[in-house]
Amino acid sequence: MSETLTKSESERLLRLATRASVTTALILIIAKLAAYWQTDSVSILASLVDSLMDAGASLINLLAVSYALAPPDEEHRFGHGKAESLAGMAQATFIAGSGLFLIVEAIQRLITPHPIEAFEIGMGVMIFSVIATLLLLAIQQHVIRKTNSTAIRADALHYKTDLFTNVAIIAALLLSQIGWLGIDPLFAIGIAAYILYSSWEIGSEAFHDLLDHELPEERRQQIIDIAKAHPDVRGMHDLRTRLSGRTEFIQMHIELDDELPLIEAHDIADQVEEKIVQAIPTADVVIHLDPVSAVELETLPVFKRTN
Repeated sequence: MSETLTKSESERLLRLATRASVTTALILIIAKLAAYWQTDSVSILASLVDSLMDAGASLINLLAVSYALAPPDEEHRFGHGKAESLAGMAQATFIAGSGLFLIVEAIQRLITPHPIEAFEIGMGVMIFSVIATLLLLAIQQHVIRKTNSTAIRADALHYKTDLFTNVAIIAALLLSQIGWLGIDPLFAIGIAAYILYSSWEIGSEAFHDLLDHELPEERRQQIIDIAKAHPDVRGMHDLRTRLSGRTEFIQMHIELDDELPLIEAHDIADQVEEKIVQAIPTADVVIHLDPVSAVELETLPVFKRTN
C-alpha cells in the first residue's frame, strides 16, 4: 500500500514519473532508430517499435495523470481518477499492437535472414538502453511505493518488459556474430510474445478498475477491523469498496444502539470515518447509520458484536 503523503507531494511525484518516462522514451527512440539504420537487425527493430509504443503510452500517461489530478467539479463529483485506468487500457492496446507487428516482421526475417551490420553500434546503443531503462524504473518504483498509481504501475510494467527485451537483444547480437543468423528473428518473436502477455496484465488491471472491482481482501479486512474497534459499533454490513485513480471509495452501514441520540450517532460515525482516513489517507468514506434492532434477520452482516 502507498505511504501517507500530502496532496502536493503526491502530485509532484506523479508529474516527475510521467515526465521522466516521456523523456526516456524519446531519447531511446532516437538512439534505436540510429542503431537499426546501421545494423538492419530485426531484434533492434523490435526494441525500436516497443520504444515508439512507450512514447505514445507515456504521452497518454502524462495527459491522463494531469487530468486525474484535477479536483472534483460539478460534472465529476467523484473526481477524475478513472482517467488513469483509461490510460492503462490505452497502453495495453498500444503494447498489443506492437507485439503483433513484431511477430509479422520476425517471421518475414526468418524466411529471408540477413546478416547484422555495424555490430559495435548496435551493442553500444542497447547497453545504453539498459542503463537508461534501469534509471527510469528506479524513479517509477519510488513513485509507485509512495502513490500506488495505477497509470505509473502500468507504465513501469512495460518498461520492465523493455529491460528484458534489451538484454535479450544484446544476447541475440552476440550470437549472430558467431553465425546464428536465425537467432535474431527468433529473439524478436520471443520478445513479441512477452509484450503480448504484458499487455494482457496491464489491460486486466485497468479493466477491473473501470468496472469498480472491490479493493483487495486485506484492505477490506482492515476497514472491518477499524469499524469493529469502536466500542459503540454493534455491527456492520453492506461494505462496498472501489478504486478510482488513487482514491479508494468506501461505503458501509454501521449498527448502533436504538436509543442513541442522533448527535451521538453522528459523532460515532465521524470517529469511525476519521480512523479509516488516518489508516487510508486516499479514502473517501460514506457511512450509513442503522439502529441495531432494524437490521433484518436475514441480513448477513460483515460482523456482529455479541457482548
